[in-house]
Amino acid sequence: MKIYNVYGYLTILAYLLACLYFAPAHLGPWIGLLIGAAYFVFCWFLAGLYLADVLHMGIAHRALDYKEWFIKSVTVVNSTLGIYVDPIAWVNRHRLHHKNSDHDGDPNKLASDGFWRTLYRCMMPYECNENLAGDPILKSATFRIVASPTFAIVVQAGSFFLLWKLVGSLTFAVVLWAGMRIFALWVNMIQNYWTHTRDFGYRRYHDEEDNAMNIGEWLPVTATFSACLQNNHHHYPGLLRLSHAETEYDFGFLTVKVMKSLGLVKATQRGAELPEDVPLAALDF
Repeated sequence: MKIYNVYGYLTILAYLLACLYFAPAHLGPWIGLLIGAAYFVFCWFLAGLYLADVLHMGIAHRALDYKEWFIKSVTVVNSTLGIYVDPIAWVNRHRLHHKNSDHDGDPNKLASDGFWRTLYRCMMPYECNENLAGDPILKSATFRIVASPTFAIVVQAGSFFLLWKLVGSLTFAVVLWAGMRIFALWVNMIQNYWTHTRDFGYRRYHDEEDNAMNIGEWLPVTATFSACLQNNHHHYPGLLRLSHAETEYDFGFLTVKVMKSLGLVKATQRGAELPEDVPLAALDF
């Protein structure tokens, strides 16, 4: 088993065991485990929808057109109840990451950065030297409010307080809160370290300008909503599908197809254009 999968499964196991052990007496260990699992799935899915589908493919790469009310609703709900991420700063960092991947100006990781430095940069990214996030939706009142540090502190404090009152135990609330953020850090490391270090994964396209790799196992693909198919994505960043072969599992694309069936999203011309060297018969969207 690859080391990144070992860390991922151990993180999930440790979280579930902590839910069992620290569950308050009035709930009992099994109800505590059930609540912990529900909170885990809620935060993971909401963050994936927000980051991988809405901010990433919808705004940063303009591969998908969403209903504006849906984009704003997901942004507010995740920022309030889930794992907070500044949407404007994230879009800017991601575009700079593609522009300068693994080189000076990439806020996520330089080619020389090892495991521990990348881990630090997941929490404290390099300073951005440009502003590439000038989209009209990012200038809307909703996004400007959500991106405010005051908003972030107030709503996250309120979210933790609500969680504490719902489970009836400060210790158990801390376990749930911290456990999800440790898992989120592992997800971030999949995208910033393991898929940008040539010792891991595989390469479909032998682009020399960056170190992007594909990691295709079930856990990282599901956890990242397919964002770990980095070699595919870096080669064609505007394509809405990150899997470039029928044999590649693509959880993120499945979620986008469900949203399309609900009338929430449609492909842009850029996102739907299938390049000739992508080994797919059709986009299947």
